[in-house]
Amino acid sequence: MTKENLSAGFENRFGLSGKINFYFSPGRVNLIGEHIDYNGGFVFPGALTLGIMAATRPRTDNMVRFSSMNHPGIFEIDLNHSIEFDPKRNWANYPAGVVSTLLKAEYNLKGADVLFSGNLPDGAGLSSSAAIEVLTGFMFLKESGEGEIDRVWLAKLSQAAENQFIGVNCGIMDQFSVSLGKANQAILLNCQTLEYEYAPLALGDYSLVILNTNKRRELAESKYNERRAECDQALEILRKEKPLADLCSSDLTSVEKQISDPTLKARARHVVSENQRVKEAMLLLKKGDLTAFGALLKASHKSLKEDYEVTGAELDAITDAANAHPACLGARMTGAGFGGCGISIVKTTEIADFEASVAKQYFDKTGLKADFYVSQLGDGVHQL
Repeated sequence: MTKENLSAGFENRFGLSGKINFYFSPGRVNLIGEHIDYNGGFVFPGALTLGIMAATRPRTDNMVRFSSMNHPGIFEIDLNHSIEFDPKRNWANYPAGVVSTLLKAEYNLKGADVLFSGNLPDGAGLSSSAAIEVLTGFMFLKESGEGEIDRVWLAKLSQAAENQFIGVNCGIMDQFSVSLGKANQAILLNCQTLEYEYAPLALGDYSLVILNTNKRRELAESKYNERRAECDQALEILRKEKPLADLCSSDLTSVEKQISDPTLKARARHVVSENQRVKEAMLLLKKGDLTAFGALLKASHKSLKEDYEVTGAELDAITDAANAHPACLGARMTGAGFGGCGISIVKTTEIADFEASVAKQYFDKTGLKADFYVSQLGDGVHQL
């Protein structure tokens, strides 16, 4: 995925005339704080150096044409007409939804040809949808002459497009990370207030290795709704007005006494303990203590497996194999669960051996081939 390859692909699809501008938007990974956003707690994501690149060139009419080097076809929308969700548009509904949302916000957009190219695996939980949404919003605003863009507002607008146009009731963490990411920095985000601060992820001799199970997240949506309902039930029993994640870990004994249902008790235990782990992670990274941070990743996965029950055989197998390798400080699932990806902190000089060992153990247990992506935390959406 280079500007040269994208430029050649663009000219092949749309012709040679006119200057082409280039933009990049990252995927995201949540380091710790899983299933906490809708419980009103803290999450700790960062932008990746993997992502989606776009090439664009203005048109003299009000047509927008979207194409991708990852998918066949060219999809057209007319800025002079109402833009509605169309299943036949497939992946292009995501950028079309952002354009529609910008038009409803009364921005004067210009016609354009756009070609996307990405190296984020589909269905792996690295937020390719948020990446293309934020990328589209940023690119169209810049191309229409907009100056400084409020990146929190851009995240909210992109989330609104996914909620209202696509019809997916996602939280804001993904779009926020993609919009406001900074190189080598994680974002401590309060999902209730959108207050945030950065913490350095100084990996030194270590690298962030993403573990792709290549198991699509088939149960993620149904179980997500189920877990939300269970957390709401737990909160109702406790008769608390504040979110579940706001409860202190010192309250946990009292919480468990008040909730008799073992399933609801376990769900509450995960939310309270995971929120505490996020806060601890912030302090540890500020001190540069990667070993203790790795231990938190292991504890997070254990909680997600035993108390929240959202991991599944594939994520457990790949995470167990990663945590058993001596070069790995810690690994955990990331995202909604039931497939998708895990993350790990691995000594850079040992990555080849780590990948070979984990791949073999994972295949022996599941019959599936694992993929690995070495990444750092990178900048949010920007023009190249």
